[in-house]
Amino acid sequence: MRLQFCRQFVRILIENPDLPNKPLMSDEAHFHLHSTVNKQNFQYWSAANPHKLHQRPTYDPKVTVWCAVWSRGVTGPYLCKDEHGKAITVTTQRYTEMINEFLSPNLPPHNSTLWFQQDGATAHTAVISIAALRRLFPQRVISHFGDVPWPPRLLDLTDPDFFLWGYLKSKVYSNHPTGLHTLKENIREEIAKLSEETLQVVMHSFLIRVHLCIEEGGGHLKDIVHKK
Repeated sequence: MRLQFCRQFVRILIENPDLPNKPLMSDEAHFHLHSTVNKQNFQYWSAANPHKLHQRPTYDPKVTVWCAVWSRGVTGPYLCKDEHGKAITVTTQRYTEMINEFLSPNLPPHNSTLWFQQDGATAHTAVISIAALRRLFPQRVISHFGDVPWPPRLLDLTDPDFFLWGYLKSKVYSNHPTGLHTLKENIREEIAKLSEETLQVVMHSFLIRVHLCIEEGGGHLKDIVHKK
């Protein structure tokens, strides 16, 4: 499935050479107040058990963040929270509300050629979620049940997992935030600092990784680093 996606993307690229600059690559991540790693967004691929342990306090406060990365900026952060500011589970209804009430009014100008990518989380791929995305991105949804199928286990290709979350977590804890308000402000500030030049490098790296995935026969990539 990884190989099939990469080959299909390259075929589309032949007819749309500017395509690497057009995907909005989206995802959510947890930012715990005590700087623990979200196991859903950081995977360890190894032939042997790496015996990695991640410890965190019980009921550690956290911020759940949604973002979409593209070559000219970051749409977000959107903080998934209730009326009391507490982080909440991303359900189908809440995700669809985010699409309609946050993503839609915050899309970049001249967005009629942009594509939208998301993973296969249930909230993302429910009928009403996909319908809302198709209204914004007709025939340009990269997703399970989308116009271009996005397979599972592509963490080494999607830019939020490959770049954004790790980068942000290396920055937002530098001043050792002691409260969620400070953590949220740190997240907003670090996202605002991301330059267009950096994001273009990230998107170019995505294209390189697609070709490497084909060379590896769909296997997971090893020793991949950002290069200008």
